[in-house]
Amino acid sequence: MRWALIILITATVFVVPDASPCNAHAKSSADISRGPDVLDTTSDTSDTAPDISHASPDISDTGSPSPGISAVSNISATDISDIAAAGGRSDVGVAVLDLDSGQMISQHGDQPFYSASLSKLILAVDALQQPLSADDQDLIHRALSVSDDEAMDVLWTRFDGMDAIGRVAAEAGLTGTHAPDDPSQWGEVVITANDMVRLYRYILGSPVRDTIVAALSSAPDTAADGFDQQFGLLGVSGAYAKQGWMFYLPSDVYLHSAGVLDNRYAVAVLTTSPTGSWTTARTAINAVSKALLVKLGVNG
Repeated sequence: MRWALIILITATVFVVPDASPCNAHAKSSADISRGPDVLDTTSDTSDTAPDISHASPDISDTGSPSPGISAVSNISATDISDIAAAGGRSDVGVAVLDLDSGQMISQHGDQPFYSASLSKLILAVDALQQPLSADDQDLIHRALSVSDDEAMDVLWTRFDGMDAIGRVAAEAGLTGTHAPDDPSQWGEVVITANDMVRLYRYILGSPVRDTIVAALSSAPDTAADGFDQQFGLLGVSGAYAKQGWMFYLPSDVYLHSAGVLDNRYAVAVLTTSPTGSWTTARTAINAVSKALLVKLGVNG
């Protein structure tokens, strides 16, 4: 019996995904089993996320045309669909907004995703409109540049994170963004790719512009938690971006990259990989980003 017990114990194998040091805010699949598709877990299906497998691209004009040819004009419905498809098995939401002409195109642009660290950018917009101490300013800079989770924990409490998300959403016209169901989980703020490019348009026309752009532009290769931030848009010449990453048990890997290219194009690439592999997720978001950069004529 003793030998049988030993054999049973030694035969037990625990499989751990090739995770990064950042597993903050991870939880069981009871809360989310396939990215944000199950954000609404009630029996009423009227508000559940739509099936996006055959969704049509959103092509719109959000402002008055300005002089100069927009690269967005050269991206067809087929192009943006192919760009999103470059993510393979990952769920992908991608949007690009020409800040000069107002032209925007997206694929799954209104698909909801958990924000991971992109919520830091939203909260910073609200906090920077309030009286700040030197400590507050340092926390905001750290949250945006090295994506410091501990700094965000303090800011979330100090600046009323739950209501701050709603305030910024209302001010910036973010129609798919809302606070998390669990007030303690700022990584579960719900966002969309379309809203993230709209957020950048709002930021760049507001008094908080310089502070946010300076912080994002100073983002190092390695984040505060040791994660390699060089994916998606970060590291591309002439670009600054906020990155987001989060692991959800048992196997969902969130990688997001949202920023501005050449001071003209606001871009958001949001992804959820079901593979449990950071390497696979990184390959997917890099493939989507590269395909988009080629169409925009930006050298990544």
